[in-house]
Amino acid sequence: MARRPMTADRIEVDPNVMMGKPIIRGTRITVELILRKLAEGAAEADLLDAYPRLKREDIRAAIAYAADTIAHEEIILLAAPQSGSKP
Repeated sequence: MARRPMTADRIEVDPNVMMGKPIIRGTRITVELILRKLAEGAAEADLLDAYPRLKREDIRAAIAYAADTIAHEEIILLAAPQSGSKP
């Protein structure tokens, strides 16, 4: 039996909540907020203390969601203009 990805259980996108940003299901805590706090050096315990509704699994789901989003991102490289050519 296939397991449902953790992010599908814990992350939701609702255009009526937080302007459609991905959030932890049932909260107004955005994936972006969690990632920014972690990037600033916050420990998992700091986040759990600051946001009582947040669970360890939510933090992991936020990181997994970001990784999945980046993994499916398409990058289009544009050629730089040749020197001496007119735009």
